[in-house]
Amino acid sequence: MVTKAQFKKDYLKKLTVKSGRTIEEASRWDQYHALASMVREYASMDWVDTNNRYDDKACKQVFYFSIEFLTGKFLMNNLINLGLDETASEVLDELGLDLEDIASIEKDQGLGNGGLGRLAACFMDSMAALAIPGHGCGIRYNYGLFEQKIINGYQVEFPDRWLNNRNVWEVKKADKSVEVHFYGDVKLENGRYFLENTTPVLAVPYDTPVVGYKNDTVNTLRLWSAQAINKEFDYSTFSRGEYMDAFKKKYDVESISQVLYPNDSYDEGKVLRLKQEYFFVSAGIQGIIRSFKKLGKPMAKLYDYISIHINDTHPSMAIPELMRILMDEEGFGWDESWSIVEKTCSYTNHTILSEALEKWPVEMFSKLLPRIYMIIEEINKRFCLDLFEVYHKTQEEVNRMAVIGHGEIRMAHLAIIGSHSINGVARLHTEILKNKELKDFYNIMPAKFNNKTNGITHRRWLINSNPELSKVITKYIGDYWIRDPQHLRELMKFIDDKDFRQEIDDVKRKNKEALAAYILKHNNIVVNPDSIFDVHAKRLHEYKRQTLNILHIMYLYNRLLKNPDEDFVPRTFIFAAKAAPSYYIAKQTIKLINTVADLVNNDTRIKDKIKVVFLENYSVSLAEILMPAADVSEQISTTTKEASGTGNMKFMMNGAVTIATLDGANVEIHEQVGEDNIVLFGLTEEEVYELYERHEYKTDHIIENDPRIKEVLDQLINGFLGVDKEEFQIIYDSVVYNDEYFVLKDFDSYAAAQERIGHYYTDEDIWLKMAITNIAHSGVFSSDKTIQEYASGIWETDRVPK
Repeated sequence: MVTKAQFKKDYLKKLTVKSGRTIEEASRWDQYHALASMVREYASMDWVDTNNRYDDKACKQVFYFSIEFLTGKFLMNNLINLGLDETASEVLDELGLDLEDIASIEKDQGLGNGGLGRLAACFMDSMAALAIPGHGCGIRYNYGLFEQKIINGYQVEFPDRWLNNRNVWEVKKADKSVEVHFYGDVKLENGRYFLENTTPVLAVPYDTPVVGYKNDTVNTLRLWSAQAINKEFDYSTFSRGEYMDAFKKKYDVESISQVLYPNDSYDEGKVLRLKQEYFFVSAGIQGIIRSFKKLGKPMAKLYDYISIHINDTHPSMAIPELMRILMDEEGFGWDESWSIVEKTCSYTNHTILSEALEKWPVEMFSKLLPRIYMIIEEINKRFCLDLFEVYHKTQEEVNRMAVIGHGEIRMAHLAIIGSHSINGVARLHTEILKNKELKDFYNIMPAKFNNKTNGITHRRWLINSNPELSKVITKYIGDYWIRDPQHLRELMKFIDDKDFRQEIDDVKRKNKEALAAYILKHNNIVVNPDSIFDVHAKRLHEYKRQTLNILHIMYLYNRLLKNPDEDFVPRTFIFAAKAAPSYYIAKQTIKLINTVADLVNNDTRIKDKIKVVFLENYSVSLAEILMPAADVSEQISTTTKEASGTGNMKFMMNGAVTIATLDGANVEIHEQVGEDNIVLFGLTEEEVYELYERHEYKTDHIIENDPRIKEVLDQLINGFLGVDKEEFQIIYDSVVYNDEYFVLKDFDSYAAAQERIGHYYTDEDIWLKMAITNIAHSGVFSSDKTIQEYASGIWETDRVPK
C-alpha cells in the first residue's frame, strides 16, 4: 500500500515533470493530468502481472466484444479500487488542493450512448473485481455520440470532443496493430481462399487498464483506431493543388473510428456503420489469434482457452470472421472450423424491437466484405438444409429462420446459429424471446437459450456516486457488503431504527440539495428540495414513454390552474435524455418537455407546486448526480418493450422508489421488494399481446370518456403552449391515431399510481421504509453476481486471483 508520504512525493514530482510548473503555478488540468498519470502508473505493475498470470496459467480468457463501452470517468473509480481515495484526498488537502475539484476536470469518455454501453462498462468492472480474466474489445471513437445542447427548447447536436485534452488512461500499442481489409476480389488457390485488390485499413490498439477492487487484478479494455496505411496523404496530388483529393483516402479511412453511431438513414451512413462493425471485430479476433498462438496451444482447442462474447448484434461478424481465419489462414476444413466457432462464441440479445435487430442489404454487404459474405452464404445454405432434412421444417418456417432473406442478412439469426449460448437480459425478456420473438429457434435448440439478468456495479453506482450513503451503510452493517453487495439485506434489521432512518433521510436531503444547486447553476431554475424529485433519465424513445410522463404533468398543471389551493404534494419532474439525431418525434418530445417547463415554471398561479427540468447532455457523470438525489425512479416503458433496464437498478440502489410497469427487470425488482415498496401500473404482458394480436385498439373511446386526456391532447395543437399549433402535431398524431406504445391506454393507471406516490411521500416513516427496502434488496442486481453467472454458465471460466 502506498503511504501518504510516498503519495505526496510522487505527486509533486509528477506534477513538475508533466507540467513544468510549480504547484502554485499549475492549472487544474495540470493537477488532474499529474494525478491521473500517477494513478495509472500505480495500476501498471498489477496490469503487467495480471497479463503474465493469465498467460502462465493458460487460463480461459473472455473477450467481450461491444460497439459501446460507456465507462464514464476513471479517476475516482480507480482511486477507490486501488484503495487510495482517502490517501489522495488527505494529501491534496494538505497541499491546498481539492480532490473533487480536480476530478471534475476529467471528461466522460465518448465511447457509448446508453444502457448497452453502460452495461458493458459495469461488466468490465466486475470481471476485474472478481479476478475473472476478461477483456473488452471495441472502437476508440474520436468523437462520442454527440454533445447535446438545448437551444430554444430544441436538442442541437455538437461534436463530443472528449479527446481534446488527451486521454491519460490509454496506452497506444502500435506494435500490435493489424490490417483489416475491405472490398477486393475473392480468389482460390491451393484449396484456400484469399482476397486481392482490397482496401486495407490499419487498426491500431489503445489499451486502458480496468482496475479490480483491491485485488491486484487489472484487466484490459482494448479499443481500435483506424489509420491509413503507408502515407498520410498523396503528395503528388497535393503538389498539383488538389488539396482535398490529396487527403481523401486518409479521411475515408479515419472516418471509421471518428463517430459513434453514424446516421444510417442513408446508404453512406449504413456503409460506414457496417465498416465500423467489421473493423473492430476483425481487428479484435486477429489480435486474439495472434496472442493465442504465443501460448503454444493447439488451435483446434481454441474454445478451451478463449471465449468470444457478442454483446448484441453489432459484433455478429465475429462468427464468419473467425471462420475465415480458421479456414483461409489456419487450414481447417469447414466442419471443424464451425465446431470451433460455435464452441467459442456466445451471444447476448438485448432487444425485441425489430429496428434494433440488425439487417444488412446483401448488395451492400457483399460488395464491402466479399469473403465474409461468401462464408455467410454457406452458413445459411447449410443451416437451411438442416432445417429441411433434420428438423423437417416447412418452406415458410425456413424462410423465417434463414440468415439471408428478402435481400437482407439477418445478423441476429447469424449470432444465434453460430453461438453455443444465447441469453436474454431479464427473466421476462428471455421468456419473450423463447416463446414469441425467437420461438422458431428455441424450438430446435432449446439448450442454447438461458437468462442472465443484467446488473450494475455498486462500486460505481453507490460507493463512488453516493459516498455518504455508503458510509451510513458501513456504519450499521460493516463493510463486507462492499465485497458481496447481497449483504445489503442486513439493512432490513434496522428499518425500524429511528436513528438509522434519520441518517438515511439526511443523506438523501444532502444529495437533493446538491442536485438543486446543479439545476440552479445549469438551468437557472430554483427547485424545492422538500418536493418529490421524480426523475426520468434514459435514452429518449417512444417505447420508454417520456410522452406519457409529460402529458401527465400537463394534466397536473391543468388541475392546479383550476384549484391552486389544492392540498398537493410539491413535485419536481426532472428529465435527462438524448434523442438520436434522425429521430424526429423523439426530438420533438424534448421540445415539448422544455415548452411545458417554460410554461409551468413561470406561472405564479400554481405557487411553485410543480417544477419541470430538462438537464442537457445526459452522461454517466450527470447520472452520478441524479441518482443519489432521486425520490422516484420513472421506469414506465410499454410492457414487453424494455429488455431489462439498468437505470431502474441504479435508482433503486440509491433509495429511489420505482414507479413501473411490469416490464424488463422491473418484474424482478417487484419480486425483491414486494408489492408495498414499488408503485406499479399499466397493462400486463398478456394484455399487451392481446391488444397487438386483436388489432382492435382505438383511442377514440378513451379520449371521449376521459376529459383529462382530451384536454391535454387539445392543448398540444390549439396554441395553449404558446408555440405554433403545428409544432407538436406529430406527437398528437402518434398518440391519437397510432398509439403503438399504449400511452393513452395506460394514462389513467399512471395518474392513479402518481397519486399513490403523493400519499406515501406525505408519511415520512412509510416513505423511508420504502427507500430503505429498495436499498437493502438492490444487491441481487450487482453485476458481480451477473458476471459470476456468465463465467460459470456460459464462458466456463473462473477466478484467477494473485
